[in-house]
Amino acid sequence: MGLARWWDETVVPRIIRCGCAQAPIMEIRKDVVPLATGCVFELGCGGGINQQLLDPARIESYAGLDPSGKGLDYARAAAAEKGWDADIRQGVGEDIPFGDESFDTVVCTFTLCSVHDHGRTLSELRRVLRPGGTLFFAEHGRAPDAKVARFQERIDPVWSKVFGNCHLSRPVTSAVAVAGFATEPTGARYMGVGPRFAGWMEWGRAVKTG
Repeated sequence: MGLARWWDETVVPRIIRCGCAQAPIMEIRKDVVPLATGCVFELGCGGGINQQLLDPARIESYAGLDPSGKGLDYARAAAAEKGWDADIRQGVGEDIPFGDESFDTVVCTFTLCSVHDHGRTLSELRRVLRPGGTLFFAEHGRAPDAKVARFQERIDPVWSKVFGNCHLSRPVTSAVAVAGFATEPTGARYMGVGPRFAGWMEWGRAVKTG
């Protein structure tokens, strides 16, 4: 195994599990994840962080997808602790292995930054949602301040190599809207801890239209 592959498969999942469970990020997750209902699909389920926030009384079934083997270990352990029979698979957002209109709710948090094809992944999320279904999202992305956004663009090539293809400068809510969702933003702000170039957050709900 080469160094780059070892880093991506062994170190990055641990960085994500630790970094994406910080208190300020968990507060944002709490604004959207517990609202999931019915048949739920989570893209980027590795780490199992969101499962602790889902309300079993509101959930009929849970399915998840993640490319990281190590992340899936965490996710399956979280499902076992939750005590539900979860369908958790390895795969990527550009090719979700579930049928059209399979889910009432999609949960996607701090994941769209790292997919290889942003537009294709959002299209896939829309495909697996039933008509009128809801996408709950929370992501970091392109800052509204031009100076910060320019720095994000400059550092992106290096940042993405170190942090598992994570991109700093991708738009969030506007990209969801372009993909065919009626967006209802809940919040948008800098996280308040850490550098501003990595701290712009947007979260909310989006309903499948058409």
